[in-house]
Parts: sequence; C-alpha cells; structure tokens
Amino acid sequence: MKTDSRQSAAMQRVQQQLGYQFKETNWLRQALTHRSYSARNNERLEFVGDSVLNYTVARMLFDAFPKLSEGELSRLRASLVNESTLADIAMEMNIGDCLFLGTGELKSGGFNRPSILADAMEAIFAAINFDADFQTAEKVVKSLFQERIRTVDFSNQGKDAKTLLQEALQARRFALPKYRIEEQTGEGNEAQFVVSCDLGELAWIGRAQGSSRRLAEQAVAKEAVAWLEQQYPQKNKKK
Repeated sequence: MKTDSRQSAAMQRVQQQLGYQFKETNWLRQALTHRSYSARNNERLEFVGDSVLNYTVARMLFDAFPKLSEGELSRLRASLVNESTLADIAMEMNIGDCLFLGTGELKSGGFNRPSILADAMEAIFAAINFDADFQTAEKVVKSLFQERIRTVDFSNQGKDAKTLLQEALQARRFALPKYRIEEQTGEGNEAQFVVSCDLGELAWIGRAQGSSRRLAEQAVAKEAVAWLEQQYPQKNKKK
C-alpha cells in the first residue's frame, strides 16, 4: 500500500491529535483504507472498534450520571455513538486527508462522506487496541468524548445543536448546512475559532466563536435552529 507525502503528513497530524503514536503504522493505514481501495481494508477493524467505543462511552455515562436509568443511559449513548458524531470527530481531525479510497470513491467525494469517515474512526479505535492494548484505546475514546458528555443537553434527549439542525432541515426538506472556519487565532488554551453556518437556499448565514472548532460549530448551529424554527415553524407534524 503506497502512501504519498501528503497522506504521510496527514497521518502524522492525526496521531498527534489522537495523542497516540502507532508502533506499527500498518494498523493505522488499514484503519484508513476503504474497501474500494484494497481487499485489506478497515471493515473487520470496524467490528472491534464499535465494541471498544460502545463500552467506553457506556462506562463514561454510567460514571457521570449515577441517577439515570438503564433506558436513559441507552438513549444518551445512542445520541453520542452514531454516524453523525463520529463523522464530526473525523472532520475535526481532517481524517479525510489521509483516507485510502478507490478511484470511484475519490471522484464522488468519499473523503467527505459521513459513513466512510465514521467507519474510519471506529477502525482507528480498533487499530489502537491491536497496536497497544484496550486501555490505551479506551483512553483515546475518552479524550474525544469527554467534552461531549460534559455538555450533553438532556432537554433534547442528548442531541447536540448540529444534530438538531440537521434533523430540522431534513424534516422541512431543505439541504444540509455547510460549516466553514472563517478565522482561527492562537494555539492550545488560547485558541479561538470563528465558524460560519450557511443554510444555502434559505439565504441565512450565521457566525459564532468558540475555543474549538466544535464549540463554535455548535454555537452557530444553535442560532440556526432558533432562526429556522421562527421562520419555518412546523404546524403540521406527522404523527
């Protein structure tokens, strides 16, 4: 499997963001390989990564919310462990820059497809497990989900603003939003991001600032949800 200089640099950045350096980089390469590229791909790794992810998030929720029932914990986990959340994490880490995709997937924009990005994230958790051990993979998952769990919104069944906006737009048959980093200053604890959210045909563009890309996106998505519900209220919801 060939790796060009761009992909190598992207893979190194991903490892820095994960806080884990692979001893055998072939594990990472396999986790980033789609079935359209090679028979040695990430599908089997996804199977293990899904279990690592579900257990770790379940344990985090169990410890964080001792008064919640089994059903409430299950609903919260489902709101956190899904394609949308995993794809968001992958986009924050620019996973698409180092994916190994077949020609067809490259032409069709597979490096931005949520399902492909989410699968790669699950495979990465398994790859860390095999390259090191379960505890190390668990530590990485915790670092990626701790803020999401800390800021979970119970009033919306654990759904974050970006998920609510996506669902609201789909319910009204509008196109999905486009997020873009307008400005980035500082590093580490001093970092600040200005992100825009473009609702396309609705001719609404909002901007918000946050100490991370995710927080800025969530803030502007919240504004977009409020605007959408005011301008396009759903009077006749399907029962």
